[in-house]
Amino acid sequence: MRPRTTAFAVAVGLIAAACGGAANAPSSSPAAGTGTAKATASAATAKVTIMVGGLSKQIYLPNKLTEALGYFKDEGLDVTLVDEPSGTDTETEIVSGHADIGSGSYDHTIDLQVQGKVITTIANLLQAPGEFVMVSTKKADTIKSPKDFKGASIGVTSIGSGTHTLMRAMVTQAGFKVEDANYVKAGAGDVFITAMKQGQIDVGITTQPTVLQLENQGVGKLLVDLSKPDTTQAALGGPYPFISLWARADYIQNNKATVQKVVNAYVKTLKWIQTHTAADIAAKLPADYYAGDKDGYIKALNDSMGMFNPNGKLSQAAMDSVLKINKAFKTGLDKVDLSKTYTSEFVDNAK
Repeated sequence: MRPRTTAFAVAVGLIAAACGGAANAPSSSPAAGTGTAKATASAATAKVTIMVGGLSKQIYLPNKLTEALGYFKDEGLDVTLVDEPSGTDTETEIVSGHADIGSGSYDHTIDLQVQGKVITTIANLLQAPGEFVMVSTKKADTIKSPKDFKGASIGVTSIGSGTHTLMRAMVTQAGFKVEDANYVKAGAGDVFITAMKQGQIDVGITTQPTVLQLENQGVGKLLVDLSKPDTTQAALGGPYPFISLWARADYIQNNKATVQKVVNAYVKTLKWIQTHTAADIAAKLPADYYAGDKDGYIKALNDSMGMFNPNGKLSQAAMDSVLKINKAFKTGLDKVDLSKTYTSEFVDNAK
C-alpha cells in the first residue's frame, strides 16, 4: 500500500478511532454533573469518516450534495468528508482502517477480493461511469476512436484506479492487447490539463468540470462519452455501474445501525436528484466547484444527469457485466464471489 504522511495518518487515525462500533452501542449514563441534554444528544451522534476520490468531480457529487442538503444531520450523523485524489488512494485508506466508508468505483471490490481483502458496496451512486475520454487537439486528426489507441499515451487518474480499468477495457474492446497502449498517471483537474497541454498524454479519461475546461481552452476534444448508460454500453460492451459507497466487511457487521443511517441519507439524495434540475443542484454546491464558469458547470451537469443511480441499488446483471469486462484483461477473477462485493440490505431498508 502507498505510504501516508505521518501527520495525515495521525489525524485521520484519530477521526477513525472515534468512528468504531461504539457509535451503535447504547449510550451509558452520563457522570454526575454532566448529564445535560446537550451531552446526551452528542453521545447519540454517530461519527463517520467518508473518504472520497475527488470531492469536486461531478461523478462524486452525491457526497457533497448529501452534506449540503443536511441529510447526514437529519440521520443523526456527524460526517467528515475527506478528499483524496483517486479511488486507489481511497481503497488503500479503507483497507488500512484510516476511514470508515469509501466512495470510489465498484470494481475496486472485485480487485481487492482477488488480493484476499473484502470490501462490500452498500450503495451504488452512479449507474454509468460519468467519465469522458478526451483526445488532445494536437492528435485529433489521427486518433478518432478507440480503434486508433494502439501506441497512444493514455492519461488515467492513477495506475490501478477505476479510470485505468475503464481505459484498459476500452483498449481490449477495440481489439488490442492491454500492453498495446501506454498508461500514464495524469491525475485530475489542472494536473490533467497540463499533462495534455505538454503532450505527456495523447488521450485521457476525466470528468466534469475538467472536460469543460479542456474544451474552453482548446486543449482537448470529446472522443467517448461514458456519462450515460447507453453510450457506456456501446463503448464497453455492457453496463458498468461506477461510483459507489463501500466499507470493510467487519466495519459493516459491527456498525449496522450507523451504516443504515448513512445509506438512508444517500438514498434521499439520489431521489432528490431525480426531481431537481442541474441548476437546482449547482445552487447547493460551493462556488469553487464551478471552476469559474457556473453556467458551463450547469450545462455539463445537465448533459450527465443520466449517470446518477435513482435508488442506490445494483442489479445482478450489472455486477456480472463489470466482472465480465474486467476478466478480458485481468487475471485471477475466476473465483470472485460477487455476493461479497455488494449487499442490498441497506438500500432495501432505506427510508
